[in-house]
Amino acid sequence: MTPSQAGLGRYELFSIGLLLNVLFLFSIAFADQPKAAVSLNEINPPKAPKHTVVIRGANLIDGKAGADASRTFWSHRVVVIQGAKIAVVGEMRELPANAEIVDATGMTLLPGFIDSHFHIERDYEMPRLVLSHGVTSLRDPGQWIWVYDPIRNSPLLQPRCFVAGPHLDCPPPAHPADAFLVSNVVDVATAVNRFIDEGASVIKCYYRLPADFIAAACTAAHKHGVPVTAHLELVDAREAILAGLDGVEHVTSFGTALAEPKEAEAFRSAVNQDNEARRKERYRLWSRLDFDRSSRVTPVIDLIVRKHVTLSPTLAVFERRPRDRGATEMEWRGFENMSKFIALCHRAGAKIVVGSHTEVPHAARGWAYHRELQLLQESGLSNSEIISAATLENARYFRVEDRLGSIEPGKFADLLLVDGDPLKDIDALRNVRGVMLNGNWVIKPQAK
Repeated sequence: MTPSQAGLGRYELFSIGLLLNVLFLFSIAFADQPKAAVSLNEINPPKAPKHTVVIRGANLIDGKAGADASRTFWSHRVVVIQGAKIAVVGEMRELPANAEIVDATGMTLLPGFIDSHFHIERDYEMPRLVLSHGVTSLRDPGQWIWVYDPIRNSPLLQPRCFVAGPHLDCPPPAHPADAFLVSNVVDVATAVNRFIDEGASVIKCYYRLPADFIAAACTAAHKHGVPVTAHLELVDAREAILAGLDGVEHVTSFGTALAEPKEAEAFRSAVNQDNEARRKERYRLWSRLDFDRSSRVTPVIDLIVRKHVTLSPTLAVFERRPRDRGATEMEWRGFENMSKFIALCHRAGAKIVVGSHTEVPHAARGWAYHRELQLLQESGLSNSEIISAATLENARYFRVEDRLGSIEPGKFADLLLVDGDPLKDIDALRNVRGVMLNGNWVIKPQAK
C-alpha cells in the first residue's frame, strides 16, 4: 500500500508496522506451544451445494496439456458436478435424475483461474470482481492474515483466498504496514512458524532479507510442507534460489543477478538509500542488459530450471510502451528486456504461472489478470501453455493440485465458461458466460 492510498505518511506507516511487530512478539511470548502444521486449505472455503449439475455440449479444455494443445480440447463433452466436486468428465447417455441441466453448446469450459499474486489493499470489492471474470482462487503474498477477515466472514461467494501473513523484511521496509521485521535467523524461524500456525499457506521474503535469512525461512517452512517465495531485487537471485526458494515473484527480482557487477551495485546503492528509487532504477538496470552478449543469463536460467523454481513474472505491473504518456525510452526498453527474459526462461523449460498484481497500467479495473495472459503470449507462451499456467501450474505452485487446477473427477468444481476458442484467441477468455465456485454458480450461463 502506498502512503497516498492509506492517507498516511511514511513515518506513520513505519510506526504502524513497528507497532504490529511489537504486538506480534508479545503474542508469541504468551501463546501456547505451536500447533501441528495446518493443511494448505484456503481461509474461506465456500459451502458445497447439495444438488447435481450437468454441463453438456461444451468444448472442454482441462488445463493439463501445457504445450500439447492437441490432447486437451474435446468437443461436446459432459461434465457432472455432484455437490462441490466433479463426478464425471466425458460422455454420458443417461443423465442423473433431478439434475440441473446446463446447455453449454458453443461455449468452452475451463478450470477456474488461479492468481498467484493478488494484493487486496483492503479493497474488499475486488475479490468478487475478479471472481466474476473467472478468477476462482487467489493468493496474497504478503499481507496480515486478519486483513482478510471481511472476506472470511462475508455471506457472499468469494474466491478461494490463500494467505501468507506479512512479508519478512529488514529495516527500513518499503511497505511497513505489510511487513514483519526480523533481525536474525531465530526471528525468521519464529515468525514463519507463527504465520503457518495462523493459516499461512506460503511464506514471502522481501528484498532486504539476506540469503541466510531466506535459508532460515525455507528450512522452517519446509518442515510444515509450506512453500516459500520471494520478491528479491537487492539480494542476488542465484543466492536466494540456492537458499531454497520454491518461487520468485516479479521478473524484476532477477535484475541484479543478470546485470554487470558495477550496474548491480549502483542499483543496490540507490535503493539502500531510498526504497522508492527502485521504481526508476529497475528500468535503468534492465534497459542496459544485453542478452546476446552477457555470460550471466544462461547460468541464471539453468539454475531456475534445475532447482524447479516457479516464476510469477507479473509483467503487467511493469509494462511501459513507447506511446505511454510520460514513459521514457529507458522504461520501455527496460520492459522489453523483462519480456525477453521471460521468453528465454520459457524456452529453457522454466515453470511459469500467472499473477495479476491486481492493478496494472494497461488494464481496466478487475482485468489485470487477463492483461498478464496477453503479455505471457507476447513472451512466447502458446495459448495452451498460458491456460495451464493459469490453472494447473498455479495449483502446483500452491500445492493444491490434488483438488484444484484441472477438470477431473474428484476435484472441486471451480469452472469457467466462455464464448469462443481460447486456443485460437486468448482474448476469448474475456467472454465470460459462466463461473462456478465449489459447485455454486457465481454467474449462471444463459442459453443462447
